[in-house]
Amino acid sequence: MDTINIEGLGYREINERLRGTPGCKLTGCRGQRFIGAGMGHGALTIEGVPGNALGAYLNGGSITVLGNAQDAVGDTMNAGEIIIHGSIGDAAGYAMRGGRILVKGDAGYRAGIHMKAYEDKVPVMVIGGRAGSFLGEYQAGGLIIVLALNGGRPVGNFPCTGMHGGKMLIRGGWEDIVLPDQVTAGPARQGDLEAVSEHIGDFCETFGYDMDEVLKGPFTIITPDSKNPYKRMYVMN
Repeated sequence: MDTINIEGLGYREINERLRGTPGCKLTGCRGQRFIGAGMGHGALTIEGVPGNALGAYLNGGSITVLGNAQDAVGDTMNAGEIIIHGSIGDAAGYAMRGGRILVKGDAGYRAGIHMKAYEDKVPVMVIGGRAGSFLGEYQAGGLIIVLALNGGRPVGNFPCTGMHGGKMLIRGGWEDIVLPDQVTAGPARQGDLEAVSEHIGDFCETFGYDMDEVLKGPFTIITPDSKNPYKRMYVMN
């Protein structure tokens, strides 16, 4: 794997060097934005902290960050995988419609906002730590899993606000989580866990967790009551 030192380089020059490269490692990353934007193939490993919009419009391949990442990871991504060995900032997976994001640590505010499924694509985000407020805001499709492996409250305030599609699986109970009226929460059944075991298994293998211990749970599953709970607010009767 080739190694490229990107210290002092701008995102245009970085992405130009990445074009046509099947796989490489970037060192000296210090907040450069848009790394891997629109990438369609190959494997990219990053040492340091990438800036906003890492993997925006990602359309294939994989990006691995050996540390933390900033806001808008995987913005509008369509395919591929982003693996973060630390924590991420706000608005991760904004409007993502395919692919997968695995985060070992915590996520900031509004993770999964406007996440949506597209044709046969089902986007997935697995957060190993805790998620900030407004998790899954206006979620229209896809899957969000929060494992809260570091303990504490798994999600912040106002999760699932405006949620009208997809589903969310949270490791822990929902009794202390204030949810909006248009969603339903309850204990996840064995079938619910089996349906997502591939993603949890890959998370555990990637970050070195014992899957059996993680699955001991309990887990809460959250789904919307209606595909369009706000229709009456926008349509004249």
